[in-house]
Amino acid sequence: MPEIRCPTCHKQFETEASKAMPFCSPRCKLIDLGKWLDEENSIPTDIEQSLEEGSFKDGTDWD
Repeated sequence: MPEIRCPTCHKQFETEASKAMPFCSPRCKLIDLGKWLDEENSIPTDIEQSLEEGSFKDGTDWD
């Protein structure tokens, strides 16, 4: 069985044993979700450039 490390607690676990993949447990999954909701985690963007151009890189306008 393949083993991976949980991105939250870094514990090594078997993938088939987890109901919360890629996390080792539902607890670690909720901890990760909390970090996203508290904005501790984020996806970097170039918002300054988007504001100057008035649109996103995909062509979507602000208006």
